[in-house]
Amino acid sequence: MVLGIVIAFFLSFSSWAFATPIIIDNFTQDDLSHWQKKSFVGETEYKVTDLGLRATSHSSASSLYKEIHIDLEKTPYLNWSWRIDKKLNIANEEIKQGDDFSARVYIIFKTGWGFWQTKSLTYVWASQAEKFQAWKSPYAGKSVMEIALRSKNDKLAYWYTEKRNILVDINKHFGKKIRYIDAVAIMTDTDNTGGSALSYYKKIYFSEH
Repeated sequence: MVLGIVIAFFLSFSSWAFATPIIIDNFTQDDLSHWQKKSFVGETEYKVTDLGLRATSHSSASSLYKEIHIDLEKTPYLNWSWRIDKKLNIANEEIKQGDDFSARVYIIFKTGWGFWQTKSLTYVWASQAEKFQAWKSPYAGKSVMEIALRSKNDKLAYWYTEKRNILVDINKHFGKKIRYIDAVAIMTDTDNTGGSALSYYKKIYFSEH
């Protein structure tokens, strides 16, 4: 009896201690049917290639987003890899005229039932902002916080792998403890500056550690 209890305990502990990573997309198959599109200005072209998901933008702003319910108490870490092959020349990204990025990754969550209570944490590959600098979106205000993870001094055509504790970042930038997120989105946009960008994304997933 005692042995059975001990074995059950360790089995339970093992399943709790090693939460299975939740794959958003590895972009190894040419199938984007499980993503939805949202166009703001024109169409950024998203295509799966041998390198991953290629995003090409010419004076355009459209995104891919995937609705998915993630429990941040189980898998709080968002992991992904990205690279840019063409930089944007932007003087000030904190104003509407400069709110373009070669690569963005959005975490979307709700703080209430109303549509106006939807908020977003946005990790960006900046042109001028310093690494880890954060600011309110010039379009959405405090509902969207933008955080620069990469900037002008990072290499072109070089893969960088990121890991962010979403539970911690939401609490830090919104002052709220949010357990669940509702969607993940990616976007490469150049509509405000009329520029062009080329970037890649791959291996997006949530993990416990």
